[in-house]
Amino acid sequence: MVKKLNRIDILALALGSIIGWGSFTLPGSKFLHESGIISTAVGLILGGLAIVLIQKGYHIMLESNHEDGGEFSYTYNNMGKANGFIVGWSLTLCYISMVPLNATAFVLVFKKLFGTKVDFLYLYKVAGYPVYLSEVIIASLIILIFAYINIRGIKVSSGIQNIMSLLMVVNVTIVFIFMFINTDHSLIMNTYILNYKFDIVKIIKVFAIVPFLFVGFDVIPQVSTELNFEAPKATKISILAVFCAVLFYNLLNITTGFVYTPQKALQEQWALGSAILNNMGYIGFLLLIISLIGAVSGGINGFMLASSKLIGSLGKYKLIPSKYNKKNRNGVFENGIKFITVVSLIAPWFGREVIIYIVNMSSLLAAIGYFHVCFISFKHSIGLNRYISQMGAVVSILFMLLLITPGSPARLSTPSMISVILWTILGYFYYRKHILMTNYNRG
Repeated sequence: MVKKLNRIDILALALGSIIGWGSFTLPGSKFLHESGIISTAVGLILGGLAIVLIQKGYHIMLESNHEDGGEFSYTYNNMGKANGFIVGWSLTLCYISMVPLNATAFVLVFKKLFGTKVDFLYLYKVAGYPVYLSEVIIASLIILIFAYINIRGIKVSSGIQNIMSLLMVVNVTIVFIFMFINTDHSLIMNTYILNYKFDIVKIIKVFAIVPFLFVGFDVIPQVSTELNFEAPKATKISILAVFCAVLFYNLLNITTGFVYTPQKALQEQWALGSAILNNMGYIGFLLLIISLIGAVSGGINGFMLASSKLIGSLGKYKLIPSKYNKKNRNGVFENGIKFITVVSLIAPWFGREVIIYIVNMSSLLAAIGYFHVCFISFKHSIGLNRYISQMGAVVSILFMLLLITPGSPARLSTPSMISVILWTILGYFYYRKHILMTNYNRG
């Protein structure tokens, strides 16, 4: 098979998958209000370092695991069917949920541009969120477009990813530089810097959601069979993408902090967008919108690609029907893309709030995959690699505990915890049925 992805493709894939809608909205809705500028920066940097520890386990995996499926196939081959299924079941929902999340974010982009004109043909409310047929149609069209792009082949989808990631990075850099030069720094200094007091709780609130913020770095193992360079070298690219993302999140948070206090930012419907519009006008706002479109497009494309690889590997090991392991003439798991598309098309009918409940689970689901990779790498390595992999496994457990322990400042919301329980129960019964059917067929 001709190898199709170079280093630039992989950097764009990882960065485009990591940076999504949340990086543009969290400054106003969470970061400034809960943690400010410095505590957010510390939480993100510590989170980035934690991902580097976890990445060592992924580096060892890439040296020995030369097939699609990444964490799933690595776990399946080293810890057996049950653990492989746990990882595959977790990451399937983690990856696929990102597709409708970013697709519905396109609706929000249109709302910023055209206001309530986008909302017509009201249907109903779910979890307090109104669902309009117009929103469902927009999100569905976006999903179908990216499904078509991915079915045409990885070279086409990676080319789109490169363009989207470039637009995202360049435009945000321009916006930040302009805001840094042209805004009065007294507000950010007096509100966030000069009166700063160390608060571990504020740092933990950011640190605990790192698996969600950086979940895109682990799409690289899913496409390791497509690399036109040695797979372990992708580790350096992955680490670069993580720290580019740390910088990116902080730049957007600081940009918002130039203009708004925590209370004022929370009151704004989109604090970052309002800050840019009020200080740079429509040209600056358009640059931000283009960057945002690049981010959500990269998220849809990256996770659709990663999901199809994961589903193809699950089909290979017959944990789902083997038809999902069949590739079309473009070398794509077309049935996997179609499955992802169908599931993603259903999601917008439940409203964005329900999608967010599910996506919030992704921190926990991703951490499950991290732990298994680091634990296996710990068992199969020596020296410093063994020690770092062990630390990665411990960090993964810490992420999980922060997300599920009662009283934790970063504990998942009740709807998200209920979703975790339901997904676990569904997986248990699916797995039992699969084992019983397998044993029956053998008999």
